[in-house]
Amino acid sequence: MVIVVLELRHLKTLIALREHGSLVAAATDLCLTPSAISHQLKELDHWYGVEVVNRRSRPVSFSNVGERLLRLADDVLPQVQIAQTDITRIVHGQTGRIIFSSECHSCFDWLMPLLNQYRQQYPDVDLDFAAGFESNPHELLQNAEFDLLITADPIALKGIEYFPIFEYESRLVLSTTHPLVRKEKILVEDLAEQTLITYPVDKHRLDIMAHLFIPANIQPKHIRTTDLTQMLIQLVASGRGIAALPDWVVNEYEQKGWVVSRRLDCVSPQGLRRTLYAGYRTEDKEKNYFEGFIKQLEKFSQKRTLYYTV
Repeated sequence: MVIVVLELRHLKTLIALREHGSLVAAATDLCLTPSAISHQLKELDHWYGVEVVNRRSRPVSFSNVGERLLRLADDVLPQVQIAQTDITRIVHGQTGRIIFSSECHSCFDWLMPLLNQYRQQYPDVDLDFAAGFESNPHELLQNAEFDLLITADPIALKGIEYFPIFEYESRLVLSTTHPLVRKEKILVEDLAEQTLITYPVDKHRLDIMAHLFIPANIQPKHIRTTDLTQMLIQLVASGRGIAALPDWVVNEYEQKGWVVSRRLDCVSPQGLRRTLYAGYRTEDKEKNYFEGFIKQLEKFSQKRTLYYTV
């Protein structure tokens, strides 16, 4: 029984012979000696019991067995190259998956352009979002249910780090004809008479509830929710209620003249200021593709801070 040990080197040799037409040229291309090429061909001839390559012709020609091996080489070698490239990217952390979760409905306004830039540098990394808004996102991050959490409320947990992305101001949003627009100083009691339009999340996770209404032991008259920022703005603009949104969201609609924003100086003279963080597992920083996203987030933070400082 003859055991045939066909190796990738044999297939590469056959391809080189087809491309260059001679043992000498093929050997030069493969960084081998002509005698090494000849030895490989003798192995093939011995295994299959027929001459695989006619070395006497100019250029060299192939028998039926040789032609079949060439077809095998054409199929196998490109797949091997693709696999080797993929493995190299995996080993060097160029491929993987990042699942995002956010406690901020309006974060997509600045996050999506950032993700589009990241995809250009790491095209083999899958970017996905966790479905829904969880009641315990920090614990889910710790348990690897997702990989990066956008939050304004970091919680000290083992193995979790938080990177401050940027500071923002949560501003009161009113219709252009709302009576509070004309009031010099807005008090929390004034807001208690209003319908608060907000996102459908736990009230303790809303800036205006957690840092204004709840500390004052006051509740808004009514609470109305919507998933979409555009719908929220439309409801406020039509006089259906008030809202509190981050400054980067309000600015766009205020410039269009749809709504008016006011500083919540009943919280502090500087208004209701918060810091947005990115939370992630410390161990994930060892992954090249994840470290690449954190670095991109740092650059974004520096540019945003500089922009708002200027």
